Amino acid sequence: MDTFKISKLSLPGVIRIEPKLRNDERGFSTNVYNAADFSACGIRTSFVEDFTSYSKKGVLRGLHFQRVPHLQDKLVRCAKGEIFDVAADCDPASPTYGQYVVNRLKGEEQTMLYIPGTYAHGFCVLSDDAVVEYKLSDTYHPESVGGARFDDPLLHIAWPVAEPIISEQDKSWQPLLHKSQA
Repeated sequence: MDTFKISKLSLPGVIRIEPKLRNDERGFSTNVYNAADFSACGIRTSFVEDFTSYSKKGVLRGLHFQRVPHLQDKLVRCAKGEIFDVAADCDPASPTYGQYVVNRLKGEEQTMLYIPGTYAHGFCVLSDDAVVEYKLSDTYHPESVGGARFDDPLLHIAWPVAEPIISEQDKSWQPLLHKSQA
């Protein structure tokens, strides 16, 4: 498989995917998804929905997840611009609770992250603006929505924006508990 370069990250199941870009004087073209290639590297998720967000510089979205029975595995790609992308384990029963991985995703590289639905996801925009595309394994279910604060003291994420632009919902998430409190 020479279409994608696959890198497994420190959180189990989180995978960085770098597609092979075909460049010429016009720009580039690439394959961003191929079920057979993804299955060969262990990603066997059936995606049911594509979702796109557009955000301006300094916007921070997340950290979001959906609870059982509506976990959403995500294939996240920055189609335009640059983002600081985070997958975090917010499940107190998990051995990696409180851990996270960070990746910069750039439209010019078309890099992607595969994030299992057991993790929270968020990103902030580093470029003037960004278009982020997701493939999702389940649709949105408001009754299953959960989240963690971007500035949660348990996670200690060093977001690269001084004054992020955050939604009211994202400001309202409760702090995660230390394992001794959970």
